[in-house]
Formats: sequence, structure tokens, C-alpha cells
Amino acid sequence: MDCLTVAVPATAKQENDNMNKLRARFKLWLSTGNIEGVFGDGKWRLLKALERTGSLTEASESLHISYRKAWGDLKKAQDTLKVPLVEKHRGGIHGGQTALTDQGKKWLKAYTRFRIDIEKAVEKAYKKRIRKLVE
Repeated sequence: MDCLTVAVPATAKQENDNMNKLRARFKLWLSTGNIEGVFGDGKWRLLKALERTGSLTEASESLHISYRKAWGDLKKAQDTLKVPLVEKHRGGIHGGQTALTDQGKKWLKAYTRFRIDIEKAVEKAYKKRIRKLVE
């Protein structure tokens, strides 16, 4: 059986409701002069997931990224920042474990606060420059 899709125009109220739900979004990362993405939202989410799970496998699965990508991202950050963010313990009956180092915990805490500061600045700029256009 064939399926027919019909576009139904939005009412003025629906369009207004959507505009009232408009919000500012951003992606944030830190880079050096020649290395992009040293640390940012992706690595921050990975550290948060590692702190929660204690396992790089579980953390990467929860973020829907491969183990290889997760480990590569951590290695890139550690090599560029020149600080150990995680420590791995292999094997055992229940498998290995990956834990944040003290430096990893400091980076997670600092970046969380930094991101909150940026979110507040973006929201303030949105209210000042854009909100009046959609009200």
C-alpha cells in the first residue's frame, strides 16, 4: 500500500509557541594554536561518564561512541595537556577499571564551572540581543 504524506501548515499560534521555545545553544572546546579540540564538551561528557561508571567500555557505550574513539580522545587530551586524566587498571575477575586521576577530577570540575559561566553569558546575550525579536 502506498503512503501519502501531506504537509499541514502550522497555525500562527503553533509558530508563535515554537518561537517562544527558541533558545541559544552552543558547542564549546579548547584548542591550541595548532591542535583543535584538545578539551571540550565531548571529552567533558566522557570524563563525567567515566566518573559515574568506572569503566571506559561502559562510559563509551553510554555516550554511543566506540571504545577506540573514547580512548583516542582521552589520549589526545592527556598528551596535549601533559596531565594524566585517567588511570586504567586491567583485568581481574570482574574486568578492568578506569578511574579519574586527581588531575582528571580537577579538569572535570573546572570545565563544569567554566561551561556554566559560558552558559550564563550566552543566555544573557540572547536575552539582550535576540529575545525581543521573537516576542
